[in-house]
Amino acid sequence: MSVDLSTKYLGLTLRNPLVVSACSLSGQVDMLRRLEDAGAAAAVLPSLFEEQIEHDQMAVHNFYERTSQVFPEALSFFPEVDEYNAGPDTYLDMIRDAKAHVSMPVIGSLNGVSTGGWVRYAKLIQDAGADALELNIYFIATDPSETGEHVEKRYTDLVAEVRKSVTIPLAVKIGPFFSSIPNMARKLAGSGADGLVLFNRFLQPDIDLETLNVNPKLVLSNSDELRLPLRWIAILRPQILASLAATTGVHTSDDVLKLLMAGADVAMTASSLYKHGPLHIKRMLDGVHGWLEEHGYDSVSQMKGSLSRANAPDPGAFERANYIKTLVDFSNSARDLDRMLPASSLSDERGGNLR
Repeated sequence: MSVDLSTKYLGLTLRNPLVVSACSLSGQVDMLRRLEDAGAAAAVLPSLFEEQIEHDQMAVHNFYERTSQVFPEALSFFPEVDEYNAGPDTYLDMIRDAKAHVSMPVIGSLNGVSTGGWVRYAKLIQDAGADALELNIYFIATDPSETGEHVEKRYTDLVAEVRKSVTIPLAVKIGPFFSSIPNMARKLAGSGADGLVLFNRFLQPDIDLETLNVNPKLVLSNSDELRLPLRWIAILRPQILASLAATTGVHTSDDVLKLLMAGADVAMTASSLYKHGPLHIKRMLDGVHGWLEEHGYDSVSQMKGSLSRANAPDPGAFERANYIKTLVDFSNSARDLDRMLPASSLSDERGGNLR
């Protein structure tokens, strides 16, 4: 039986639900080709960071100031910064290069927290040929005087401004740190987001005990991290019409299948590719195809959302209802294990009790 793996994401028809998330791999044309050959349906390019935009704009400002001291008439010669393409042209060239060498959709990515140059660069990314744009909003609220309402307004204002400047599909990648994710999801969709990417995996700081420096540390994800986006996609699927993408924790075909059942339109992966290489895309897709065929599904669309909160036999499993049951089951399993283990295994080498 032939199984149709195609899916729709951001209004784009993709040949399957496996998308390469923003990472250094997707910034290399040769690697993009290999990923497409392995079956990737689309790729999000590495992010253009707000700091890069600001750095280039500052460089132009400094150039103005230096030359104006030598040639006063230069003030009337040079254009204003907001009219000057001071951004990293290499990013726009990367988009053009990718579009020239792969046939799968190419999604640009902007990473930052303020409107700044985002609006202008969103338009430039569109003009360079990107099929869609992902806003990776990376903001950690640390000011105790800033309310949750104000933080949320930052997001919605940014999305609304970018939406005005582009006509290509717009996705918003967010973190899970909102008081009400369903309410925030509706606000973002209402501000112009065509889809949501759940969730942004913030880099966590670590302390180097030798240098006494605080350093961000990148740790690749694992399948256990899938549960957070899985839960919220299952909850959101019946409530909003926007596309839903899951990222973080996508490593196996089982991970992809679970997300699709919860209601995801696509599953995004990067860590698995760093661990296993581009051919891992094919292995995951073969697993998805095989499972669907074995269980009598004709297509991804047929099973998508079949175990969302609205369709699950036990909707409470996605909420608090199963919290106590889970703890009780775990405690019972721990007691059973305790009874099976010999007493010697519970003592340390000095004879002390580890319990």
